[in-house]
Amino acid sequence: MDNLFSSSSEIEDKLFPPKITLRSKGKLFLLDRPWVMGIMNITPDSFYEGSRVSQDEALILHQAEKMLVSGADLLDIGGYSSRPGANEVSLDEEMSRVLPAITAIKREFPEAKVSIDTFQSKIASSAVQCGADFVNDISAGTLDPDMIETVGKLQVPYIAMHMKGTPQNMQNQTTYDDILLEMMKYFSEKMNECKKAGINDVILDPGFGFAKTMEQNYWILRNLSYFKTIQAPLLIGVSRKSMIYKKLEINPGEALNGTTALHMAALMHGAQILRVHDVKEAKETVTLFKQLYP
Repeated sequence: MDNLFSSSSEIEDKLFPPKITLRSKGKLFLLDRPWVMGIMNITPDSFYEGSRVSQDEALILHQAEKMLVSGADLLDIGGYSSRPGANEVSLDEEMSRVLPAITAIKREFPEAKVSIDTFQSKIASSAVQCGADFVNDISAGTLDPDMIETVGKLQVPYIAMHMKGTPQNMQNQTTYDDILLEMMKYFSEKMNECKKAGINDVILDPGFGFAKTMEQNYWILRNLSYFKTIQAPLLIGVSRKSMIYKKLEINPGEALNGTTALHMAALMHGAQILRVHDVKEAKETVTLFKQLYP
């Protein structure tokens, strides 16, 4: 019986290693439990209509407050839809969408942690100047060669996602010899690149739905603990995605139940940050997870 309890404790330690710290512009954040990141898309064309927020400041602040009251640990502000086949957005247009939103949120909720969701270094730099605390890059620097060096100078945590190609063509790039091995190589190289650039804290995102088939998405989720050997926090973004609604033959608006199921699976396989559309439900999932693995 003692051996059983010892084994259980070891499993829990592997699920969520204690005392992970993230440094941002001189501030220290403690990631000692799973975080929930609320998605705020200042876009007209993101795949899930419920995530879209107009550029009206009052509506932006209302959505931010709703997520923060529901327990969001981090707000992710994006102005460029990365859904498959999405239209390209100019630098100026993306700037006009995200910078006023970040400025308003940090003015009204100065203690809120905010990330800028962009693959363009100029926008990342401007967003951090406006108050953003994290940079979330779907391309991990592959779409802008200046991104990683820029983030190193900004001294904020960097979320590096795995993707091949661009949002416009990624669905044609789903061929891998060994997807887990190739992703591990990709992340190891990115970690080295970030370290050389002076980035202190890197968070890894497997990029569910980005240059991956449905079967590959579920294979990655089932083997998520494979990436824990890199010793970086894992962020998971499966909320209302096609791997859920297409499998269940529903639409994104009906995919909350499936999302919750996969969030629990992700947490049990080592996810430390959930990027979500529905903060309240995700926080409830985290609460129940912590009851299982205190």
